[in-house]
Amino acid sequence: MLLGLQKEFEDPFSSQTEVLTNAPMREADRLTVESGISGYELMVAAGQSVTNIVHEYYGDYEVLILCGSGNNGGDGFIAAMFLESLGHKVTVMGLVSARRLKGDARQAYKSWGGKMLDFIARPDLPEKTVVVDAVFGTGLSKNLESPVTDVFKAIRDGGWPVVAVDIPSGVNSDNGEADPQTLAASRTVTFFRKKAGHMLMPAFALCGHITVHDIGIEDDVLVLTGFSFRENAPALWQTRLPKPKNSQHKYSRGHVVMLGGTRMTGAARLASEAAMRCGAGLCTIVADQEVASIYKRAAAHVLYEVLETYEDFIHHLEDERRNAVLIGPGAGLEDRKGLQQAVLAALATEKPLVLDADALTCFADMPETLYKALHKKCVLTPHEGEFAKLFPALDGRKLEKAVQAAEMTGAVILLKGADTIIAQQGHDVVVNTHATPWLATAGAGDVLAGLVAGFLAQNMTVFDAACAGAWIHGETGDRKGAGLVAPDLVEGIPAVIRDLL
Repeated sequence: MLLGLQKEFEDPFSSQTEVLTNAPMREADRLTVESGISGYELMVAAGQSVTNIVHEYYGDYEVLILCGSGNNGGDGFIAAMFLESLGHKVTVMGLVSARRLKGDARQAYKSWGGKMLDFIARPDLPEKTVVVDAVFGTGLSKNLESPVTDVFKAIRDGGWPVVAVDIPSGVNSDNGEADPQTLAASRTVTFFRKKAGHMLMPAFALCGHITVHDIGIEDDVLVLTGFSFRENAPALWQTRLPKPKNSQHKYSRGHVVMLGGTRMTGAARLASEAAMRCGAGLCTIVADQEVASIYKRAAAHVLYEVLETYEDFIHHLEDERRNAVLIGPGAGLEDRKGLQQAVLAALATEKPLVLDADALTCFADMPETLYKALHKKCVLTPHEGEFAKLFPALDGRKLEKAVQAAEMTGAVILLKGADTIIAQQGHDVVVNTHATPWLATAGAGDVLAGLVAGFLAQNMTVFDAACAGAWIHGETGDRKGAGLVAPDLVEGIPAVIRDLL
């Protein structure tokens, strides 16, 4: 048995970034079996991983294990065997009778050797019970039906914690879609690599805390199987994070120029602070004279210049040392044509450019004009509502639409949300779920835009800047936690970057 291989990957700094769909995962299993490790040995290792998590977090609980007829159920039978050996009282309910089990699942059932109960809608369970969902895993290709839905409803109504084996039953592991009756998990134990269904909404919200476990599949199988996309993590960009040098001065560390609005002035101020907190040497806000006093009273280290007209914005970009531009946070839509003109002028310079919020929305009635002007040094940071206005003709799921938009425009698309999609032309796709719900607060998006612009000013590539900005934004929010407001994010950026350098 492979019990010595139970390594768990839950470190946000992990290099395990590849995310698989169902077909490559099946191929990885097949190649591993061909190499001499049996399917049953993989099942034993998976069952031990489930055991470790259940015993660590629910050490004095009784355990109800719901087992399907396939390999997911086999993992459940192995977990039952090990959990009983650790002193847990274990009840197993089987979706099919023992005589209908086949292959490795049947062998696992025999190894356990206990008595399996039928699925019943009203299990009689004590309050301190944890439920292990080993019904379908990644193998489900149809909607959930009775009696599974009846049992799931009873468990949901009872409020017992759930540990899912591989993925909650009812989730499509390829695209993140979920049956409405899916049993939400407190924890999900998966193997080798995360699956797409762990990363994409709505399934992401149903998986709880996800841990990835080594069960004996070698990393080099990925060369043969391929993968769907990557999970955002420092392993993707950390070595290229800008590091200050003794020979540098403020101009060589980059200069961000921002277009500031007249109404929501806090947005530009937050973004400018974020750009400097991540290492940019200078940041200048260019805004109308009527709000000069507001911007001048902002942080002393942020510069301010008067914008006479939108047509004049281009003149504030003429200095070649001003090497990154951010337009959008708090820009306002009072003068759509003027804002469009400023955006197009900035695009014409071909300087690295972040377009956020109003800088995108102002083109909702004429998106083709923006498409034609975009280039590979641009990052677009819309939320889903802004994206829909800018790309109304795109169909499909969120990830597919982000990829289509990147291919269409040549820009990097950072499509925000609980499952932030970062896509660039050439089908490079990264998904960022490293965040916290506490980031749903006014100004958080402005901080993200400022981070990306700050990294662009320090000569990161647009894709690296988008990925690093999204991850650091999420990590900072996670560290600040409950009750955070946008200025807390700005204040917390240096500590996160310090830990990365």
